[in-house]
Amino acid sequence: MNNEFMQEAIRLAIENVESGKGGPFGVVIVKDGKIIATGVNEVTANNDPTAHAEMVAIRKACHALQSFQLTGCEIYSSCEPCPMCMGAIYWARPDSVFYAATKEDAAKIQFDDQFIYEEFAKPLSERKLLIRQMMREEALIAFQKWRESDSKIPY
Repeated sequence: MNNEFMQEAIRLAIENVESGKGGPFGVVIVKDGKIIATGVNEVTANNDPTAHAEMVAIRKACHALQSFQLTGCEIYSSCEPCPMCMGAIYWARPDSVFYAATKEDAAKIQFDDQFIYEEFAKPLSERKLLIRQMMREEALIAFQKWRESDSKIPY
């Protein structure tokens, strides 16, 4: 845990708002005591709903490390990561995550992810978004080919 890295994540969030480029979120990814990637919210700047600060920083860090995992890294976020970002963080496998503002703080300024947590807790048939399974057997062919592949890279 390092205050200087968190201060940089917060600075990036403030700068992003002041520049008019995006939302109030900044992230720093650190490995071996050095910043290897940063990210700010680019959702509206790039018309990309996945361009949250954490996602941007994870992509940059993985590119810099030439790896799809962030083992040995720390993530500093100006705000508690949303469900999408937490999913990506778990897949990236950093050693730790530190955040400043909470999801409740974000909800107070209309960045409210509570409905997503509530939707995840419901059975698929009760969710607001139509989600239905189809063509399972056909899709399982790809899984069989993966299982049999000699060139796969497990993760």
